[in-house]
Amino acid sequence: MGDADGGGRAPVIDTTVPQSARIWNFWLGGSDNYRVDRLAGEAYVRASPSIVDIARASRAFLTRTLRHLAVEAGTRQFLDVGTGLPTAQNTHEVAQAVHPSARVVYVDNDPMVLAHARALLVSRPTGVCDYVNADVHDPDAVLAGAAKTLDFDEPVGLILSGIVGHVADYDEARRIVARLVDALPAGSHLVLSDGTGVVHREARRAQDAYNRSGAVPYVLRTPQEIEGFFTGLEPLAPGVVSCPRWRPEGGGEPEPVDLFGGVGRKAGSE
Repeated sequence: MGDADGGGRAPVIDTTVPQSARIWNFWLGGSDNYRVDRLAGEAYVRASPSIVDIARASRAFLTRTLRHLAVEAGTRQFLDVGTGLPTAQNTHEVAQAVHPSARVVYVDNDPMVLAHARALLVSRPTGVCDYVNADVHDPDAVLAGAAKTLDFDEPVGLILSGIVGHVADYDEARRIVARLVDALPAGSHLVLSDGTGVVHREARRAQDAYNRSGAVPYVLRTPQEIEGFFTGLEPLAPGVVSCPRWRPEGGGEPEPVDLFGGVGRKAGSE
């Protein structure tokens, strides 16, 4: 893969400021985090205990949507932007369990994720995994890096899991998502989920406190705003819903959490 930052130096990891990927890792019971992350994560849990359920719901939603794309839609290429730290059921593991030759590109710009990139790059022998160091604010850089591995003449599953909340301006976030989707061929899918504050009111207070901690801010959006990211796409039933309610395993109607998402298909002649 080459040097971590392309210049012969190891990536610099700031352990004085909490970082969302590491806090998420803490909420999921992982060990790839620092004291500053654990303190921020514990403070968030005290203010909004449901955040742990949200973290678990996010991973389960990603797994279900990936399996749907791989099995039902036959998708064999995936672009996972804002992948975060490795955990159970990573994108390539889910995809390659269905299609061993699946190609997956992970995109992130966090130094600690860079340090774990080699763990992400463990593909099945017949498949491919690659890692792109790029920022979601620069979709052209994301696409240029992904194009080295993915064939943009064939359908791609674009994964934006809890990442566009880091783009504070909603119009800019819409433009970024549209730019990424526009580059994909017909038959591609967008899987997107983001945090809300409509199920538990304390979620917004907890997020405001987190955003004042010095970490990169994360904006909670309404379900209607999240629906806006799918403009121009064919929504897969049941549309944009609280993530546990998107085609839950075993049926029923699980309790909602403040994480809404959906899957949209890019139509057109294929």
